[in-house]
Amino acid sequence: MKVRVGLELHQQLATRFKLFCKCPSELGAEEPEHSFIRRLRPTQSELGEVDPAALFEFKKGRYIVYELDDRSTCLVEMDEEPPHPMNEEAVDIALTVALMLNSDPVDEIHVMRKIVIDGSNTAGFQRTALIATGGYVDVEGKRIPIQTICLEEDAARLVKQQGKAVYYRLDRLGIPLIEIATAPVIESPEEALKVAYAIGRILRATRRVRRGLGTIRQDVNISVEGGGLVEVKGVQKLELVSKVVEYEVMRQKRLLAIRDELRSRGCRAEDLKGERFIDLTDVFKNTGCRVLKRAVKKGGVVLGVRLKGFGGLLCRELEPGLRLGGEFAARARFWGGVGGIFHTDELPAYGITAEEVAKVRSLTGADELDAVVFVADVRDKAVDALNAVLERAVEALEGVPDETRGPNPDGTTRYMRPRPGAARMYPETDIPPIRITEDRLLRLKACLPEHPEETVRRLIEVYGLNRKLAEQLMDSDYMPVFEKVTAETKVPTRFVAATLTETFKSLEREGVEVHRIPDPTLLELFKLLDRGLITRENIPDVVKWLSLNTDKTVEDCLKALDIRLLSQAELEKVVEEALAERAELVDKMGVKALKPLMGYLMSRLRGKVDPRLLMNMLRRKLEERAGRG
Repeated sequence: MKVRVGLELHQQLATRFKLFCKCPSELGAEEPEHSFIRRLRPTQSELGEVDPAALFEFKKGRYIVYELDDRSTCLVEMDEEPPHPMNEEAVDIALTVALMLNSDPVDEIHVMRKIVIDGSNTAGFQRTALIATGGYVDVEGKRIPIQTICLEEDAARLVKQQGKAVYYRLDRLGIPLIEIATAPVIESPEEALKVAYAIGRILRATRRVRRGLGTIRQDVNISVEGGGLVEVKGVQKLELVSKVVEYEVMRQKRLLAIRDELRSRGCRAEDLKGERFIDLTDVFKNTGCRVLKRAVKKGGVVLGVRLKGFGGLLCRELEPGLRLGGEFAARARFWGGVGGIFHTDELPAYGITAEEVAKVRSLTGADELDAVVFVADVRDKAVDALNAVLERAVEALEGVPDETRGPNPDGTTRYMRPRPGAARMYPETDIPPIRITEDRLLRLKACLPEHPEETVRRLIEVYGLNRKLAEQLMDSDYMPVFEKVTAETKVPTRFVAATLTETFKSLEREGVEVHRIPDPTLLELFKLLDRGLITRENIPDVVKWLSLNTDKTVEDCLKALDIRLLSQAELEKVVEEALAERAELVDKMGVKALKPLMGYLMSRLRGKVDPRLLMNMLRRKLEERAGRG
């Protein structure tokens, strides 16, 4: 089967101000100073249409609590004041990226409103503007077309959910965000990752994008031949892109296989749409299932529906941790607000007996090739949930439904909402257009940043890095730190690069939030290493501590962790004691005892001495003893 993948990369720009006001373009204080409540509702477009994704969010019945502080938020973010003219600094950065991607800037920038009703925008829409069209990026000999480059405001950040209340912080709302969309010509998970990295390198080459978790997000559009279009929204780590594509392709192929099996069984959409909901409450009045018992005790009902021809398919795995029944349960939870569903493919279990399952089948008229899904809740919610299940069952006959999904940490995905329709975009009337002059483009072309491939070549030729390490450095957020450290210290360049890439990546896998450490603090770390006040072995422990104490210095860390290197005299004493303790080994091996003695001493002195200093001292003393012998 052919696979088609398109990427939409969203990257925060490092501007002084937000996109439509003079608030600083950075996150605010830890604790909010104010809050207010809003409820958002979908509206009709000029054609009288309602966006399905907006309607979906509205039906959840939620209300939004917005939190803010005076420094990072003003009346523009609160939607109590019209937006100011667009940030010209952000426009210049977006145009620079467009020129580096060989795109064609538009003659005039017009801001549009894009309906967003999940609460992440106080106005109920996101402001976005087309900056350029066309262009390309070359990845291993293949030209990947760029469709559009847009400049838009970032959304508010989700803090928590408590029942029907959803909490957002407004400090991130309005931070300039560039969106780069590729054509759907990517054909494999590996290629998707390479394209994401290639575009990411160009963004970082500008030195005008923000770094750290949450500053870059990818939306991945995936379709398999014969299936629908699925958008996986909000992949925050570039390295997760390939896994997302791999698992989503697996899910779609297995859905198509289920479709073919359903058709071979003679399943028809009209049969499913004609199914009635059956009240099964009496079947479970004395059940041993605590979930059902609790729901009925609270005045709820147990409603069930037959899915003709679905027997044995609801337990079919689509991707790791997700079965077809899980897809049905996700729809039931979102549209009905229920905790989940039960289905006969997984029963008897959960305290439900074989006898109760037999009664359920009998009352719903299900035979061996049929499945029965049932829900326990108040009647209205149970009805909405089963309607959602039936709708998803009908979609299973078509194969892969068009939808928006969210990424899980392992690269698998979960249902989020229907895909938005064309009715979600309309003009912004409060912001005047910006004309892109030839003089402006000539000014930007005259000072375009160094191309990533040229940077890699320079890292190899000037700093002595191998290609792998040079590319890893380009793909990291630490190129500016690397250049500062190598300019201001004599720490070996390869060690600096390896620390900023491989060591930091390893620490991030352990859960260390390295990105929280300010660049000046990292520079201070390498300066202390250069002065011999810490060792290379100290760096992982120091970085862990600094990631948790971002307002502290490296010297604060050394005091807190009691890191102190041995003086020359102290080291001489320890080495002499080790030689005495291992006298028999020294007499037997002579200078060749260097390696085992180094292992012995480093196990005791790791982090307290520079290994090179220790080795030189130990070699000298062994040679002196050999000379005396």
